[in-house]
Amino acid sequence: MLARPHRLTLGIDYRFVVRRGARCAGPSTVTHVVHSGEERAARFGFIVSKAVGNAVTRNTVRRRLKAVCAEALPSVRPGADVVIRALPSAATATYRELSSEVTRCLARRAAV
Repeated sequence: MLARPHRLTLGIDYRFVVRRGARCAGPSTVTHVVHSGEERAARFGFIVSKAVGNAVTRNTVRRRLKAVCAEALPSVRPGADVVIRALPSAATATYRELSSEVTRCLARRAAV
């Protein structure tokens, strides 16, 4: 799981990352990455809308994305803010598919 210092919690932070961040899209997710000049832990945020499915499905997708980010955390550059938005196809994606997609996007956007 992601500890509190590794989570985005404020709406203003989400908006900044989504509007100003470098974007990488895949079949199941869209990843936005912004690098701040600060020396702090990388932070992650997740957007899983009702279009993905019911509450059980959304929470399953969110838990999978959190686990993927927890695995990728040691390789993510400090000071990076990452928002991962799940698309409706994420509901049927396996953990392995989500993992490879998020890892590819993080590497592509130089978060690693």
